[in-house]
Amino acid sequence: MTFHNNVFFKNYVEAKGSNFAEAYASKTPKAGVSIRQKPEPGLEFARFAIALAAAGGNIVHAHEIAKHRYPNERRVITSLKAAMGAGTTTNPTWSAPLVDSYQRFAGDFVEFLRPQTIIGQFGAGSIPSLRRIPFNVSIPAQTSGGEGYWVGEGKPKPLTKFDFSEITLGFAKVANIAVLTNELIRFSNPDAELIVRDQLAAALIARLDTDFVNPAKAAVANVSPASIINGVTPIASSGADIEAVDTDIKALVATYLAANVSITGAVFIMRATTAFSLSLMKNVLGQKAFPEISLTGGSFYGLPAIVSDYVPEGTVILANTREIYLADDGQVMVDASGEASLEMSDAPTNDATTGQGASLVSMFQTNSVAIRAERYINWAKRRTNAVAVLTGAAWGDGALGS
Repeated sequence: MTFHNNVFFKNYVEAKGSNFAEAYASKTPKAGVSIRQKPEPGLEFARFAIALAAAGGNIVHAHEIAKHRYPNERRVITSLKAAMGAGTTTNPTWSAPLVDSYQRFAGDFVEFLRPQTIIGQFGAGSIPSLRRIPFNVSIPAQTSGGEGYWVGEGKPKPLTKFDFSEITLGFAKVANIAVLTNELIRFSNPDAELIVRDQLAAALIARLDTDFVNPAKAAVANVSPASIINGVTPIASSGADIEAVDTDIKALVATYLAANVSITGAVFIMRATTAFSLSLMKNVLGQKAFPEISLTGGSFYGLPAIVSDYVPEGTVILANTREIYLADDGQVMVDASGEASLEMSDAPTNDATTGQGASLVSMFQTNSVAIRAERYINWAKRRTNAVAVLTGAAWGDGALGS
């Protein structure tokens, strides 16, 4: 076998042919073509995190580990190399390509994350996108319409008054820390990489989805946004049969019409169990009453439907995507440490005297590594009437016509 310029050639074969040209052609090695399969979404990010974790957060060591463990992952290797020396992100031959590599596969993790979240499903398929705006940009928002008046000849014209407010989406970040044992990292294989990826994704998904549709989630200044249904007066469901479904949807749409909010761009958001119950409901002829909705979503009354188990039980949301602002960095930042001490709790506290959490666990003492992921994202309703909420929906639960 022969290797030349990283191209694999098969063994030379015996010369054949009736002249020099044919003999030369028969002796010329033929290159074997190798096609590298693109890794599963999020795996490059997981490999970056594993290399960083295996090195205990040491970038130099992580770079060497990545070269040894993932020799074909050029973007992972060059991204870890990016922090080894000084440079500028505008230099076309030094740091700029390295920064670009990290953004690409960090973005790859976000793309893996997005379809699994409520927010991530906006803009996918037939579901319209939320209104995207940059961070820290003030946007004037009109909260009331003006009026026109009939005016008689020679009469004074009344003034028209408009009400405005201002919306600014500041920097807000959602973060998680996943703790992995050194054994898992050291003896990792593709399965372990999936574990790392899924652990980081699962925590971010839970936080984003819960806070996006939790009615009790109020805004915390300079920390986190309110849910899109926080402060919205809910409508109580009228029953469980098909007629009740019609009545409930009419009530939701009526709130839009009363507030002069266009139904165009509206999306239903509901639990998977609610969508499944709707898909099973049948009319008096035994036909499916709502054939276009299923356990995974679809459409409902001609509007797209997003399904998530983080929607409160019995809650159905009608949200107008044009009336909800979203600021999203689109990247995930990752860091790792094998020396930190963590409070192993999803509700850490700080001691008033020491400023430290209680019951700290040493990563060094327990042969563990903590991987931290952060994503900058924020949202806000353009106006309160952008969302209508139905509560107590138990459609299809043993009722006549279900």
